[in-house]
Amino acid sequence: MPNILLVDDDPGIRDVVSDFLSRHGFDVETAEDAAAMDRVMASAAKPFDLVVLDLMMPGEHGLEVARRLSGPGGPAIIMLSAMGEDSDRIVGLEVGADDYLAKPCNPRELLARIRAVLRRRHEPVAEVQGVIAEFAGWTLDLVRRELTSPEGVLITLSDGEFSLLRVFVENPQKVLTRDQLLDLARGRENETYDRAIDVQISRLRRKLDGAGRAHEELIRTVRNEGYMFTPRVVRR
Repeated sequence: MPNILLVDDDPGIRDVVSDFLSRHGFDVETAEDAAAMDRVMASAAKPFDLVVLDLMMPGEHGLEVARRLSGPGGPAIIMLSAMGEDSDRIVGLEVGADDYLAKPCNPRELLARIRAVLRRRHEPVAEVQGVIAEFAGWTLDLVRRELTSPEGVLITLSDGEFSLLRVFVENPQKVLTRDQLLDLARGRENETYDRAIDVQISRLRRKLDGAGRAHEELIRTVRNEGYMFTPRVVRR
């Protein structure tokens, strides 16, 4: 049974959403703010699979919470916010959230998003020819979700960045449109906008350029078409 932590300062939302998710097979804990979240996490018997996180809370802001929770070994994150502008969604994704829903949201839609995020987290890599992908001196471990630079430095990737890089190494030297990247990296259950893909690619490029051979254009923009992963990829 996946365990979920719902962090929201509205007690009505906590009660309704936690009851709904519990009735659909999830083990749900709640917290009213970041400090309470930390206490619940510290006392939990096992790590949480996913955190549903409100953006606007008293005390520590939801974006700061998402930033410190994201990364290898951290829970999946779905952000909730009454601020539904594209820019807010993009910022949420940029700090490491896996998905973003505007308030008020239908609990059934939240349930579908939770299932989709958890499915992507735990999807098998059996269809990939080999679990290690090597390109331009880099190494991507598709099981451990670890990226190592040509200099041997371990590079931290968010879930979104890892999913995107995995799509590229599985489709090297092919032009992929934004729609294809959305389908392959996130799935159509996630209502993500084209620009969010651009933001994720920009973040991924900075990490590849900042830790490796910046003169190599690993992700090329193809005007009016999409993106191409340029290096040759070897799987083993």
